[in-house]
Amino acid sequence: MDSETKPAAIVLDGNPLTLSEIEAVSAHHRLIAIAPEAISRVTRSRHVIESILETGQTVYGVNTGFGKLADVRIPAEHLAQLQTNLVRSHACGLGDPLSESETRAMLLLRANVLAKGFSGVRPELLQLLTDMLNAGVHPIIPAKGSVGASGDLAPLAHLALVLIGEGEAVSLPSPIWPEP
Repeated sequence: MDSETKPAAIVLDGNPLTLSEIEAVSAHHRLIAIAPEAISRVTRSRHVIESILETGQTVYGVNTGFGKLADVRIPAEHLAQLQTNLVRSHACGLGDPLSESETRAMLLLRANVLAKGFSGVRPELLQLLTDMLNAGVHPIIPAKGSVGASGDLAPLAHLALVLIGEGEAVSLPSPIWPEP
């Protein structure tokens, strides 16, 4: 394959990725795309969360505190701040950053899990993760600090900081693939 030929994007649909697909994206900068059916699932899941908020239901982690504060209802006007504070509080990693390929694999796998449509996230989050990978934007994620539960909260929090406009990231100096 010559340098002008773009291989087909790997399409994320929430189904398991092969090791060769993970390597193609993480080590060789293969482009990714989101399957339309994944966007539909994510959109439906998000509507469930919005319905919960509109009807005033109390749901753990959506409009309550966490842990011992699980019974404390958070007023609607403070929910965004709660989510931001949660990300900031878990971004407590330290040490050398993960390698570029490890970070890319993490972004890829997180995007693919969200493509399942079970998390209640906005479709824009899935698109942002995809755009970051395709543009070569990589959060700086410290290698130490994982609590070893719930998907390794400390590394994911460092990833999330970049998604909310905080934290640190590096980017490739030019697009991965030349434009036609």
